[in-house]
Amino acid sequence: MIDVFVSCAHEDGEWARELAGRLFGHGLRVFLDEWNVLPGDVVVHRTEAAIGDAACAIVVVSPASATSPRALEEYAALATASAARNLRFIPVLIGDVSLPPFASNRVWRDFRGIGQQEYEDRVEEIAAVILGETEAGVEGENARRSERDIPVGPRGPAREENLEAALPSPPRPITAPDQCAFVVCHASADVTYAEALVGQLRSAGLPVWWVRDLRPGDAQFWTIRQRLAFATAVIVLMSPQSQESDDITRMILEAMRHQRPFFPILLDGERNYHLAHTWYVDAREGRLLRPPELDLLRELDASKSGDPAAASPSVVPAPPIQPSVGVVRVPPAASVERLNAYLSEGEMAHADLLTTAVLLEAADRIDQGWMGERHARRIPPEVLTAVNAVWSDHSHGRQGLGAQALLAPVRRARHADFLALSVACGWRSSVGDDVPQRYREFTDSAGPGPRRGFYPTLRNPQNEFFLDWYDQWAATVLATHLQARKGSIGQ
Repeated sequence: MIDVFVSCAHEDGEWARELAGRLFGHGLRVFLDEWNVLPGDVVVHRTEAAIGDAACAIVVVSPASATSPRALEEYAALATASAARNLRFIPVLIGDVSLPPFASNRVWRDFRGIGQQEYEDRVEEIAAVILGETEAGVEGENARRSERDIPVGPRGPAREENLEAALPSPPRPITAPDQCAFVVCHASADVTYAEALVGQLRSAGLPVWWVRDLRPGDAQFWTIRQRLAFATAVIVLMSPQSQESDDITRMILEAMRHQRPFFPILLDGERNYHLAHTWYVDAREGRLLRPPELDLLRELDASKSGDPAAASPSVVPAPPIQPSVGVVRVPPAASVERLNAYLSEGEMAHADLLTTAVLLEAADRIDQGWMGERHARRIPPEVLTAVNAVWSDHSHGRQGLGAQALLAPVRRARHADFLALSVACGWRSSVGDDVPQRYREFTDSAGPGPRRGFYPTLRNPQNEFFLDWYDQWAATVLATHLQARKGSIGQ
């Protein structure tokens, strides 16, 4: 058993030997290639065996290690072992060089420009961590620590490296891609149709992007969000498999957050829960798009007018009044569970959009995308209670219908009550100010925290391509709060 594998470039051998010697002096079993690879050993085999046997690894990061083939190979092998079997991976920085991405996601220790005492303290801390890793859960650990004379590391002020690793710089901003495109979202089961559709769109001269366009080294999560944020339109292939896919649901909600137009294509089953109030193409017989449908995509592409973020309300068709195909019904318990997951991840806007869908479905108004007072009476009290509880629990009582009612109770379905509530929740600055029309701009106004009572907003961005969206939103909010008041939420 090896306690720690020390990896370094040849140029850093002297520094690494000093560190390895100090760790050995603390009683740790250390692997350093120049100590442990003997004449006649096959280096790669000996190194692989040591990595497989090690409980921890120290990787010396320096300008030399960034260009050393051997150090890079060991780095890759140790990174894989860290992911595969939870090997503790400890980067130590000794030169003027940036940490590689994988290493920067681990808590590192910076040995640059420090004095002898601080050097000793850091070696002592690392030794204590490695001992705890190799003997965790074994009885008599304290006795063995005494035998091996490894003291617990110092507990002084928080290390700067800890703060940098745990509190990284702000998320990478979403910037427009070189070319905006139609984004095709599909489940893996629908890839054959997706591939044919992408080929058809490209043959028609339309810009299109799908996940197969991801390139090696792309930041997958960021790239998908970038493409959705600036999509000319989002083409969702609707099927039972895509409805059940959490990835597709998140892509739909992310596109809604940026108020992108949707172009759903129904391949099988019923229409998607989140796209109930959206025009769609019925392609259940497996057909590709017809000329008029391709012409609509061309209009959408032409309507951007140089603004990649511009929506195209005049081009987006109105949803059918009486759709020929029903919408998928999701049990309230499953929706509340997903709502809980989004809030656990801090995805406030996704949770907000899901909340609107949950309540509209409970009122049997998901096809219409809004509701009035008589419709809200159909919402079971337990659904309102469950939705409010999830928001309240995740915000320590700052968010939810109950928190909103305490700020500005709705007593009648009057616009004056809606105005008072919208000011109290921070949806507008004053009764005379307009509400931001773009949903993303609107939710950004929640600010850090976010502002007390801001969520849920019950806005439906898919309605907001059309002129009467504000009246529908106000009616939905008032109806929901009056029904919640009957259930004593916020009383």
